[in-house]
Amino acid sequence: MKKYLYLEGTNGISGDMLVAALLDLGASREKLDAALASLRREVPHEFDISISRKSSYSISGCDFDVRLHHHEPHHEESYNALHHHEHRHLADVERIIDHVAMDDTARKLAKRIFRIVAEAEAKAHGCPIDQVHFHEVGATDSLADIIAIAVLAKDLDPDGWVMTGLAEGSGTVMCQHGELPVPVPAVLNIAAAYDIPLRPSPTIGEMVTPTGIAAAAALRTHGKLPPSYRIISAGIGLGKRDFGRANFLRALLIEPMEEAATEMEDICELAANIDDSTPEDLSYLQELLLELGARDVWFCPCTMKKSRPAVLLGALVDAALVKTAEDCILRHSSTIGVRRHAVQRTVMQREFASVQLPYGTVQVKRVQRGDVVRFYPEYESMKELAHSTGLPLRKIREDIAAALPSEV
Repeated sequence: MKKYLYLEGTNGISGDMLVAALLDLGASREKLDAALASLRREVPHEFDISISRKSSYSISGCDFDVRLHHHEPHHEESYNALHHHEHRHLADVERIIDHVAMDDTARKLAKRIFRIVAEAEAKAHGCPIDQVHFHEVGATDSLADIIAIAVLAKDLDPDGWVMTGLAEGSGTVMCQHGELPVPVPAVLNIAAAYDIPLRPSPTIGEMVTPTGIAAAAALRTHGKLPPSYRIISAGIGLGKRDFGRANFLRALLIEPMEEAATEMEDICELAANIDDSTPEDLSYLQELLLELGARDVWFCPCTMKKSRPAVLLGALVDAALVKTAEDCILRHSSTIGVRRHAVQRTVMQREFASVQLPYGTVQVKRVQRGDVVRFYPEYESMKELAHSTGLPLRKIREDIAAALPSEV
């Protein structure tokens, strides 16, 4: 049964709140410590982290704080930070991330979060992305936040991330660019670019920070909750600001309860005719779309006007990913337009299981609809076992078939 991580946006989101919520949910403290230990060697300011249990108006939760030496404590990275921060460009940030001890998937996620912020800042200031100066978000404390988010998100590794929207405050905040209305330009641009709904709140102040919404945009794969679900565990990350009420982000690990009964699935199909992109460009585009969370990506030969041979790109994506996937196709291929249409598909109930063989364990996928039951060995799992044992894939596949139930 699939498991999803739901980020409840009732109280907004910030980088340190998300880190704390993921830690409270059970993400690895050891992996976090290893990543931040290597970060210390790459930045000019020494820093420590403090992880403790506190309460916000009687709500108990995890508090994550980055403390810079000879520097005041970290107070939720945002436009509201008036103390001095070093300036960095996107290339500087990416070089630092390249030297941090973290999984490659987490590294890509950390870079993606920073790039989302850079794109929003570039639009706000009317400059190229490589000329964006990271002020608050490029500082050591926020570097630690984003790297921590990436490491902990990869450690939990749910099947998807649900974000239905974020509550945002009101009024204005002061920043290095002067007094700005809430939501600040970077938050507004990210919400627009990634179709993240913002809900107005009477709370005075900034409830959604650039790092927080950038992380939500990078992680989000679903824009709505399943009709019913079971809560497996919950994590609460406390915010630093006093809004006169409890300030926290809640992260819930959930399991849909109606997958077997709900066979129809709403999804969006994207399509584009492409006649002048190289095979290498198309292969790279397919990789990028799958990394974004596309359910499937394929190419079919076709003939365009004037009898030009071409390929038809197709991609299945969840509604929350449509804008991001379209931008990816337009950026990384030569097409100048992408078609989209909502479709429904009937899917079999799916779950994963482990099969113990004499020489190791392999993962299989079990699918069922009514009395039709099938098992499919997971290729990556078989490949790892083939590498470790020296056996051919054919032998491993035969042994899996022999070990599976007779209902196959």
